[in-house]
Amino acid sequence: MTKDREVLLRGGRATKAALAIMAAMAQIAAANPSSDHSPTAQVNAVSAANAPATAVDAFHAALSKGDTRTALDLLAEDVLIFESGGVERNRAEYASHHLAADAAFSAAVRRTLVSRSHGDAGDAAWVTSVETVAGTYRGRAINLRSVETMILRRVAGKWRIGHIHWSSKDLVTK
Repeated sequence: MTKDREVLLRGGRATKAALAIMAAMAQIAAANPSSDHSPTAQVNAVSAANAPATAVDAFHAALSKGDTRTALDLLAEDVLIFESGGVERNRAEYASHHLAADAAFSAAVRRTLVSRSHGDAGDAAWVTSVETVAGTYRGRAINLRSVETMILRRVAGKWRIGHIHWSSKDLVTK
């Protein structure tokens, strides 16, 4: 059994954070029962006035420019990041493990938003995005569909990313 799985099964911090995230998502969904989830409405609804989605976009823009300081500033200290079966439990851990590689990858590829949905309830918000990701990274052609969930919370009046869940799948070219 992996250490991550042991922590989850024993009710460690990751489990508590995941439960808090699920509770926040349930509250947000209940507060926004009539949200239009069509891809066109979702993309059009995102504007500069939507601070949580703007924070998500700023995070990706910072990564693609190699501006890791700004990217880190947009993360809560206790951010919980799930990616490819791995877990990073805070901002410092992400900075020391995958931040540089994520910035290099983001600089090498083009992201195209396919759809987005979002909502908020007080000091909690969520932004889900589906994107295509294409380019060349480390000599390898990249053609992916990326699915992302970000949970944000307002910290000292600013939106900070408290949880990221990334998954992707190769797109088959015919």
